[in-house]
Amino acid sequence: MPDIVSPEVRSRMMSGIRGKNTRPEMVVRRYLHSQGFRYRLHVKDLPGRPDIVLPKYRTAIFVHGCFWHRHAGCRFAYQPTSRPAFWEAKLDGNAVRDVRDEAKLVAIGWRVLTVWECETSSDHLASVAGSIGRA
Repeated sequence: MPDIVSPEVRSRMMSGIRGKNTRPEMVVRRYLHSQGFRYRLHVKDLPGRPDIVLPKYRTAIFVHGCFWHRHAGCRFAYQPTSRPAFWEAKLDGNAVRDVRDEAKLVAIGWRVLTVWECETSSDHLASVAGSIGRA
């Protein structure tokens, strides 16, 4: 199926997708802050450059977009119909990198939590905060 917009428009649309400070990430950060947690952002020294790092608890939190990181069983994690080979390689590569980065963090003694875009409701965030506090 051909793309419904021109390559120039598609390029402009894709360039607007951010890797840091996304809406789901901001929701998680606001919630954690309201619960009294203090954190660092996008720590370059850690594998995978986690979105949120709580040094006191040695916990790294990744806030993943369901589409970009292949959230299994999620309605937002679909396979695009245009350029399927490109998208499969791109999205599979993201998922492989996520697993690799998590394993590296665990190997050096960090706890890793993943919050999916579709799980940024207050109910789910309360369970995340609870699991941090149990460290």
